[in-house]
Amino acid sequence: MSTGLIIALIVIVAAVLIVAAVLFLRARGGQGGRSLKRRFGPEYDRAVARHDGDTKAAERELSERVQRHGSLRERPLEPARRQQYETRWAAAQEHFVDSPQQAVSEADRLLAELAGDRGFPDGGRYEEQLAALSVHHAGHVDGYRRVHRAAHAGAGGGAGIAAVGQSGGAGTEEMREAMIEARLLFEELVGQSENKRHRAAPEESAKPTEGHGHTPWAITRRHAKGS
Repeated sequence: MSTGLIIALIVIVAAVLIVAAVLFLRARGGQGGRSLKRRFGPEYDRAVARHDGDTKAAERELSERVQRHGSLRERPLEPARRQQYETRWAAAQEHFVDSPQQAVSEADRLLAELAGDRGFPDGGRYEEQLAALSVHHAGHVDGYRRVHRAAHAGAGGGAGIAAVGQSGGAGTEEMREAMIEARLLFEELVGQSENKRHRAAPEESAKPTEGHGHTPWAITRRHAKGS
């Protein structure tokens, strides 16, 4: 076999390998995007929206979150500690009736403290804690985000829920919805989302009727002050 033919064969093989590598990387990139969308769910769409529709930028951000926090192992809660959190959350729900702003502030503190106890970054690093939670609890992490914004908007800090401070009724409704969504994350972190759902979901199974009393979680426009 001549030297020229050998060189030609080498070039052809190299070209085939390069094309195969490019196709593999493209396929892998697409699969990664689908995998991220499955993993993060609505959080994926929020990331895309934050990047003004730039899917690649959103996926880079989400991939970085997985790299930083994907190996995190959540610590179990001691039964006594779990009971303390449940008691404090129930009290915050009850306080919403008379003081929605204080209730969302307490819910914000509770989630930060609870997440720290479960092994997530300390609550003093909110953004990092939120990112870690989004990797492991993507379905409900936005409840924490909404409660945090509501709590800090009421204190006059930053961008928060738009209606807070402008209209009592609208602000109260936004805070009520934030508390409801945040409770789902609380249940996951405290470990009651599965084994207590049949008896601890009053907004689903114990809704009050007109003219009757309400459960601690029946936060409605009819009950909360300022609405």
